[in-house]
Amino acid sequence: MEGNILFLSFVILCMKTVILCGGKGTRMKEETEYRPKPLVEIGGRPILWHIMKIYAHYGFNEFVVALGYKGDMIKNYFLNSRAHAGDFTINTNQNTIELHHTHKDNFVITFVDTGLESMTGERIKRISPHIKDEEFMLTYGDGVADIDISRLVNFHRAQGTIGTITGAKPHSKYGFLQIDGNRNLVTDFHEKPLIQDNYVNSGFMVFNRRMFDYLDNEMLETNTLPRLARDHALSMYAHNGFWKAMDTYKEMGDLNRLWETERPWKVWD
Repeated sequence: MEGNILFLSFVILCMKTVILCGGKGTRMKEETEYRPKPLVEIGGRPILWHIMKIYAHYGFNEFVVALGYKGDMIKNYFLNSRAHAGDFTINTNQNTIELHHTHKDNFVITFVDTGLESMTGERIKRISPHIKDEEFMLTYGDGVADIDISRLVNFHRAQGTIGTITGAKPHSKYGFLQIDGNRNLVTDFHEKPLIQDNYVNSGFMVFNRRMFDYLDNEMLETNTLPRLARDHALSMYAHNGFWKAMDTYKEMGDLNRLWETERPWKVWD
């Protein structure tokens, strides 16, 4: 029995995480004109690094990164990650580099060029040869959360569906007014509250390999996921904690301010 439990844990922790990093990030052109959105920095580190740290904290440290726009910059960042993370000395005469006090991240990363103009469905199809296990996780390269990845995986397995997406409640982009309708007076003002009525797809997803049968070369979000839903093959894991995507320059500023104070998605030590 103990051996079976250990084997199951090993299978779960070997699950790879696919990170979609190929988009052009046109709504953040102030930053993405010069670098891909996953390399936009939060607290001095790319948001992609933050996402990987969330997964790695729960033991999921194997990643397949689906590259597209300015993908070489993402490759070069990780090729030189130890130099980015600390001080080093270069001896140009001896052609040697000595690293000082660098921190090693325990990541195993496969980089796959999935095309400059590919839609998300096609990007996932192109990485499929690198998914050998029965299950894999999928996320975007621009969102962070204090989500418990292990609980997400266990929930997915218990549901028995082809896919599981994580639902989160976003903050409204606008403040809400509370009105006394009888007197037309404002009685309270709620600054960008949580939208309580509906969940949105926060991007933390788990699938089994049957998902590839539903893929086409179009958008995952408008084609594949609705087809899975119509076949009752898609579950939702409710995450009621912190979640925020970085779609605009303002949201980048919001995340940097949060990192300076609360760091709500920092689940790692």
